[in-house]
Amino acid sequence: MSSTILAEHFPDFEKGLQDDLLAHSEFKSFRAGDQLMRTGQYFRNTMLIVDGLVKVYREDDQGNEFFMYYLQPGQACALSMVCATKQETSQIMAKAVKDTEVIAVPLQYMEEWMGKYKSWYHFVLETYRSRFEELLVTIDHIAFRAMDERLEFYLKKHRDTLKSNTINLSHQEIADELNSSREVISRLLKKMEQMGKVRLHRNAVEIINLK
Repeated sequence: MSSTILAEHFPDFEKGLQDDLLAHSEFKSFRAGDQLMRTGQYFRNTMLIVDGLVKVYREDDQGNEFFMYYLQPGQACALSMVCATKQETSQIMAKAVKDTEVIAVPLQYMEEWMGKYKSWYHFVLETYRSRFEELLVTIDHIAFRAMDERLEFYLKKHRDTLKSNTINLSHQEIADELNSSREVISRLLKKMEQMGKVRLHRNAVEIINLK
């Protein structure tokens, strides 16, 4: 890991914090599809994303997935920070969507730097705030929106995060993440295609006009 990487993705970190990160943290690489976090796992560190994309989700006893949010370069997982600090096991899963590189910060330094560096203190608070707001938006769409609105929100979120109009997911994968059935999702996607909002491909959805 180099100071250039830190300066690029975490420009607000002060010089002393950057030096401590270089001295005490570990640079890790994951291939697309690798698990970064698992339910029931104890955390020994928290991870700062420097490259790639990570999907954070919940999984029930039957293996059904519920999508929560993505983590991109310059971000960290607030839930892993909470679990690490309280020495609790994880209640979430995290998987690399693309080849991903992270900075693994050991627990003892994460706590120490809260009082030592203002930039780290503000980064942790902002991480909590932004992830909490993302969860509120997700909960809002689950609790108060019909499935067609949830599906549009889901597709737009993927488009904006991935910066691509093509979402490479099958109908079954989308259904799993929305806790629905493949038949329902296929019917809604077909309706959206007839309305000119999307174009359907094999194991992919191309967004045409979602405002």
